Amino acid sequence: MYKSIADNKRNTLLIMALFIGIIGAIGWVVSYYYGNTNITYFVIAIAIIYAVIQYFIADKLSVLMTGAEEIKKRDNPRFYRIVENLSITIGIPMPKVYIINDSAPNAFATGRDPRHAIVAATSGLIDLMSDSELEAVMAHEMGHVQNYDIRVGMITFGLVSAISFLTDIILRMFIFGDRDREDSSPIAMVIGVVVIILAPIVAVMVQMAVSRQREYLADASSAMTTRNPEALASALEKLGKNSRPMQRQSSATAHLFFANPLKAGFINKMFSTHPPIEDRIKRLRGIEGNL
Repeated sequence: MYKSIADNKRNTLLIMALFIGIIGAIGWVVSYYYGNTNITYFVIAIAIIYAVIQYFIADKLSVLMTGAEEIKKRDNPRFYRIVENLSITIGIPMPKVYIINDSAPNAFATGRDPRHAIVAATSGLIDLMSDSELEAVMAHEMGHVQNYDIRVGMITFGLVSAISFLTDIILRMFIFGDRDREDSSPIAMVIGVVVIILAPIVAVMVQMAVSRQREYLADASSAMTTRNPEALASALEKLGKNSRPMQRQSSATAHLFFANPLKAGFINKMFSTHPPIEDRIKRLRGIEGNL
């Protein structure tokens, strides 16, 4: 587990370097087109500032976008005590606890680190799951907190947003900018447009790959914490039978959730940040005898 935490902290730096490289490539395309190398540094600086701002406010944005409301123990003693007991078991600070009024069963965790963490579940999940299943699901979410997945997710989210924001602006500059430039090469223009179009797709694919791997790790963390992988497998089976899109869904926050909250579709499946439920159940039942 300590190795996983160290890997996540190291992966944070690798992800940041990768995304800065993508942003640098975007900046280079624009600077080449306009003949001003300073544009590259300007683009990187703007993207980093944007990502840092996202890093510090992404948890608040997630709460607003999902409609989650903070609760105290008196509001839902059963759910609150499960989270409280898990925080004691794992040995991390008690996170803020939220409930989303939505019949779709789901949950998420977010925050910069264990001291600034938020965990949330939908009313549908709380009503659907037994005590052991709900504990297993929340142990999965607390695993994201313990393993610093929440930090990796927030940084990735911020940088993906920065790349999308930049490419949208730059594409508009290319399309609606000075079309009479005599020194602009058609080949350079085509290469530039291709880079600008592919950059956000590559960024999302990186986000997807990181998120899928983190889900498997959080499942394993849940099994280790509860010593009951069958409870999480059972919860996933229930989820598979009762899964439906959430009322307030967004691709920007989809990677945070226990299961994909988006409406089923070819594009959403292809770019899903979550591994198939069947694979997760198979892995959990494969480790049951090893605990």
